[in-house]
Amino acid sequence: MEGYEAEQLRNQAVMEAVMADDAAGSDDEPATTGGAAKSKSRRRKKKPAKEQDAPILELRPGVDVLIQNLTGAVELNGQHGVCQDLNAESGRWNVRLRTGDTKALKPDNLSVQAPVQVKPAKSKVKGKVNDKDFSAWVEKTLRELPSAVAQMSPEERLQMDDEFSDYQFSGTLRPAHVTPQMEPHKGFNLPDYALHPEGESASESAVTRRGDIPVVEGDELLTMREACRLGREVLDVASRFMRAGVTGDEIDRILSQACVDRNVYPSPLNYMGFPKSVCVSPNEVICHGIPDCRPLKDGDIVNLDVSIYHKGFHSDLNETFFIGQCDEESHNLVRTAYNALLAASEMIRPGSFYREVGGVVQTAAVKGGCSVVTSYCGHGVGKLFHGPPDVPHYRKNKAVGIMKPGHVFTVEPMLNVGGNGGDMTWPDDWTAVTRDGKRSAQFEHTFLVTESGCELLTARVGTDSGSMPPFNAADFQR
Repeated sequence: MEGYEAEQLRNQAVMEAVMADDAAGSDDEPATTGGAAKSKSRRRKKKPAKEQDAPILELRPGVDVLIQNLTGAVELNGQHGVCQDLNAESGRWNVRLRTGDTKALKPDNLSVQAPVQVKPAKSKVKGKVNDKDFSAWVEKTLRELPSAVAQMSPEERLQMDDEFSDYQFSGTLRPAHVTPQMEPHKGFNLPDYALHPEGESASESAVTRRGDIPVVEGDELLTMREACRLGREVLDVASRFMRAGVTGDEIDRILSQACVDRNVYPSPLNYMGFPKSVCVSPNEVICHGIPDCRPLKDGDIVNLDVSIYHKGFHSDLNETFFIGQCDEESHNLVRTAYNALLAASEMIRPGSFYREVGGVVQTAAVKGGCSVVTSYCGHGVGKLFHGPPDVPHYRKNKAVGIMKPGHVFTVEPMLNVGGNGGDMTWPDDWTAVTRDGKRSAQFEHTFLVTESGCELLTARVGTDSGSMPPFNAADFQR
């Protein structure tokens, strides 16, 4: 451990420089002085809020409309579109659908949709841990949490398992040593697969109809929101630690302790036999990367996929980060992946078809010179880690279901550089990589369908839970 602690000290300056960027943007309130706390102040009576007239919703170019009451072409009923212009001769509006098609429709068949206005959720996080305390917590965690690599040489840590000896890799990334699976922490509320020998979930196996989408409301919704808030905290802790020189195994240990501190279970651990608590997917790894002893390098891009289980409910989210100086191709890929999720989020509202999400995602991907991985999709999340609905990320899919208030699900588009969306799996039966060895990126949120639109249950702290903010590369720089 002495050699490792020396390495930690050498990296201390790097960590503090990275954390300084975060601290500069902190919104922590200044501490109240003792004198100020004792002073008295008069409470002003609140003036009654003025009643505002409801906005007049009229058909005009650019407004969002819901198609309804068609007796012919009934398949259009329930679809959303945008008014383009009015044909004065026929009296019909040209409406551009989200599929890209344009239809001429009568005003009686169009209902103007009010703009989505969702108040940002109040965060219960009182303040951000300062850099010194965070570094001390990290050092203590890595020192005290058992690790099988402590006595291993650098060469042994980078040694691949025998199953990879004759494998033809598609890219330059190589796996390293994977430490033994951790046991669930005592006192955890465990999902049904946590202690199963093969990690099978009986509750998920019992689902036979993918169109039966649960509605989450009342006390269950309160618990779901709490699970998503805790999941966001855990991702933020793990990503704050991440930098060049850190290994996936160390990230896994940090995340495990973050879960222990919050008394939540890391959902990936033993799910269908997955050996770790988080998915760490660098460069050409699309998803399900197993944390190993390979140090992250300057120029890598890395996706952290975090899921936690809290009081009977799972939450799920992921983000892709830049490690040091990354090339323009990587920046474009990550930006495009984010914008694809952003575009999808803007169509989440009651009445939207789940199958429509894929077309929006694929359009954004092609626009950015990327391709969509079709082997994986978004999914319902809550009492089940993976449940209905299925949310594919490509056009002309056959997903079933219409969005309704109370539906909770993820959208998580995985995009590859260029036109090849193909994937293949490493011999570990988990790590999905691009077929051509080019890089892949992904972003994911857990969404709640509301009466007027959607709520990002896993929104970043300090952002509007009603909409994703524009892409900002600095948010993901490490």
